[in-house]
Amino acid sequence: MNIGIIGAGPIGVTISEKLYNLGHNIKIADVRSVSYLENKKFKGKAVEIDEVIKHVDILIISIPTQVIPTIKPYISNISDDVIVVDTSNYYPFRDGNIKELNDGTVESEWVSEAIGKPVIKAFNNLLAYTLKNKNSTEENEEKIAMAISGDNTEDKKIISELIQSIGFDTVDSGEIKNSWRHQPGTPAYCTELNTEELEIALKVADKNLAPINRDEVFKHFEPNMNHDQIIELNRKYYGTNEII
Repeated sequence: MNIGIIGAGPIGVTISEKLYNLGHNIKIADVRSVSYLENKKFKGKAVEIDEVIKHVDILIISIPTQVIPTIKPYISNISDDVIVVDTSNYYPFRDGNIKELNDGTVESEWVSEAIGKPVIKAFNNLLAYTLKNKNSTEENEEKIAMAISGDNTEDKKIISELIQSIGFDTVDSGEIKNSWRHQPGTPAYCTELNTEELEIALKVADKNLAPINRDEVFKHFEPNMNHDQIIELNRKYYGTNEII
């Protein structure tokens, strides 16, 4: 497939590598300029943002939440047949305070409104390290599962198959209004669960507690933490340990 990626942070770069290695045609853009992609270790062709949206089957948005409204002029030009995937997560300490999100609007519903296109929420509830290093293509091996939400069943199926092709199971969280169940602060968020565990985590998520838990974890986060320590921290404060 022809896949465009907006954003060359850890998630965008990792997705580009995984999908490129499977033979997909990958283009990647930085919102600011193609020059910002110099020395980035992605796979695929570096292009300007007005080029990344052309002739693609899937467009993956992997940029900070606060930046998303700025890409609407470009997104409005794409065909309705293009599947738009939102990988973003809202962090007030990074994105500033977005009133609608602070008031409880579901992040991906806000994203959809901001760009004027429906989205599939995926690739947001696993850390970049997990995406890069913890996948499995062995049929007999228990896999880490990724949550996915969206209103278009066929589009979700296509993205689920893409996720499965890079070695992760998927759990459908339902319509995009349910994507809050795998936002930061929930038991499903960046806690490395298998399919059965993730299904439970999505079910028991508490929308009111999620932002409180998210901000609590940030208080305890230290820059020198390794991957396992981050997973342990998330599981502790997101209530995941109570269900696994």
